[in-house]
Amino acid sequence: MDKKELVIVTGMSGAGKTVAIQAFEDLGYFTVQNLPPAMLPKFWQMISDEENIQRAAVMIDLRSQSFFADLDHEVRELRKNSHDKYDLKIVYIDASDGELVARYKETRRSHPLSGEGGTLYGIQLEREKLAKIRDLASEIIHTDDYAPRQLRNYIQEHFGSETDQAGTFSIQVMSFGFKYGIAVDADLVFDVRFLPNPYYQEDLRQLTGLDKAVADYVWRTDDAKEFYERISEQIKWLLPKYKAEGKSTLTVAFGCTGGQHRSVAFAHRLHEDLAKNWVVNERHRDIERRKESSNRS
Repeated sequence: MDKKELVIVTGMSGAGKTVAIQAFEDLGYFTVQNLPPAMLPKFWQMISDEENIQRAAVMIDLRSQSFFADLDHEVRELRKNSHDKYDLKIVYIDASDGELVARYKETRRSHPLSGEGGTLYGIQLEREKLAKIRDLASEIIHTDDYAPRQLRNYIQEHFGSETDQAGTFSIQVMSFGFKYGIAVDADLVFDVRFLPNPYYQEDLRQLTGLDKAVADYVWRTDDAKEFYERISEQIKWLLPKYKAEGKSTLTVAFGCTGGQHRSVAFAHRLHEDLAKNWVVNERHRDIERRKESSNRS
């Protein structure tokens, strides 16, 4: 059985610790923010007793000022006992004094240690308090040139498995009927009403785009085939761009008149195509609408 993992996220105020702990949460870590250092052993004992929790991340910063002097001692004690029980990592988030000053000016917030000495004084005092724990860090991440999404990407790439990284970006492929309203939650919407409508074929009317007979009818035209190829090529090109930008979910919607035939066939085919390389969910918003109407009449 693999050892459990504990990550302690700490570092300079304003350097990006909150973004980092959120990235660990996105990776499936059990996370806690602003835990007093003296509570670390009890916290880990609680995690150790939970079979469903294999990875945890804790953020500790100067908002726990009255307890912060304990952090160096608690980390050393945890490290003594971690070899056989769990993997302990300390991720220290840092930035230059100039960058931190600029960030505090931009947000118009005060550094927690600034007092009457000002922001730069507070930053320098914090560095002194954090010097020992910085020396114990497993990894130091400098965020001067990182936007929040870039820091998230760094955490995901360096601390997530291939499965984790795939799971941080998912695609929703859906169909809908324009007669029931456009899919307002969609990022990309494609209208397939220009294609021949299977509804007007008596033997296909009560079927859906998930049935082979309807799918064969939809894909029999060159226009349908070419439109799908153009759209799928564009989407496949876009997906890595959206993921790199930090988007967690992309919704692609196909619409036809009633949402039972053409749009369903397109959404289902795209789902099958993308599922080879991405995490994809398939949804057909209006596929049961006609049945519901028939039951009411």
